[in-house]
Amino acid sequence: MSFTSNYLTCEGRELHYTEWGAGHAETVIAWHGLARTGRDMDELAAQLSARYRVLCPDTLGRGLSQWSPLPEQEYCLAFYGRQAAALMDQLGVREAHWVGTSMGGALGIRLAAGTLRGRIRRLVLNDVGPQLGAAAVARIRTYAGNPARFERISELEQYFRNVYQPFGWLSDEQWRRLTETSARRTAEGQVTPHYDPKMVVQFEHHPHDYDQWECWDAIDVPTLCLRGETSDLLLPGTAEEMRQRGPRAVVVTIPGCGHAPALNVPDQLNLIERFLNGR
Repeated sequence: MSFTSNYLTCEGRELHYTEWGAGHAETVIAWHGLARTGRDMDELAAQLSARYRVLCPDTLGRGLSQWSPLPEQEYCLAFYGRQAAALMDQLGVREAHWVGTSMGGALGIRLAAGTLRGRIRRLVLNDVGPQLGAAAVARIRTYAGNPARFERISELEQYFRNVYQPFGWLSDEQWRRLTETSARRTAEGQVTPHYDPKMVVQFEHHPHDYDQWECWDAIDVPTLCLRGETSDLLLPGTAEEMRQRGPRAVVVTIPGCGHAPALNVPDQLNLIERFLNGR
């Protein structure tokens, strides 16, 4: 895998992103989920970088990006969207395909209907839609808002293997890399997931961020949605409605996964690549 690690100031806050396939004319932006980092997109970016420039940001408050000094105001889709647009503008990206897992997909829905309307050419949603399953939101808030702490990295890896079991199959090497790219040490020397726990204030201060049927109906670009077979976030009824209205998404069920497929195995990667290539 070959990429560069980079930093840009967007809307006054520093964002970290990895860049793959620099020099290609077409760009893909791959945006991770709520409590994750851009390194979740390594396998996808490595495959797509043969043809595309691939940008994988860490959302504000996650990974190596700055933590917000104004969490109630800035941990929300509107602010992430302004940062995404600023990132594209500074990097000279006029148009791009968008691949988003969970929160990253919800951000793509909002941008394709609004700020980046006409600039997002194809939209790929990984186990997310314009309406979220309430039980899943409650489950995610429980673990994300109170991140576990451990003395050892091996303990953190076991925690990730348990809490992210719905991601589906990952190799031992992939679990290790997920852990090492998702860990930070606290002031007390313990290891914990690499994000600002305050990012969950989004659900309190922006409670309707993920209610996006109005945005969905405004999207007019080809859209692919991957749904984990046992997902509790993207419910079957919502996925079916996504087929019938708005961009009339192509919805593909990913067996052996819940929320959300890890985008790390050939079947998933090839499916996305074929869609982005127009096939």
